[in-house]
Amino acid sequence: MVNKVFLLGRLGKDPEVKYLDNSRVVANFSLATNEVFLDKSGNKVEQTDWHNIEMWDALAKNAEKVLKKGRTVFIEGKLKNESWLDKDGNKKSVVKIRALQFQVISSPSNQGNENNSQFNNHDIHSDENT
Repeated sequence: MVNKVFLLGRLGKDPEVKYLDNSRVVANFSLATNEVFLDKSGNKVEQTDWHNIEMWDALAKNAEKVLKKGRTVFIEGKLKNESWLDKDGNKKSVVKIRALQFQVISSPSNQGNENNSQFNNHDIHSDENT
């Protein structure tokens, strides 16, 4: 069985990084992916999907250093389904992508010139299988 996700998109916001009591670190951010297609009438349609990304420990610390809103990033990870009961007893759920590695493709300041970014091919891997 395989649970593998590959995404190439732009960060919707800077990562929110939390340093937890047990020496763990978590980073969360949104990633936008776009799909362009023609509708039945032949009109060009662009559809944006937003994904919740979660990174842990060393990967989260690296994300805090190099990931910024607007950067294009390639993420490899896995789907994580989480559910809980809210204060009123209603079941809530969310699907997240737990990133296992990422690669910065470009920075916001050079979106039209990706080959000159100091962050190009900044490939970072998780050292854990959380």
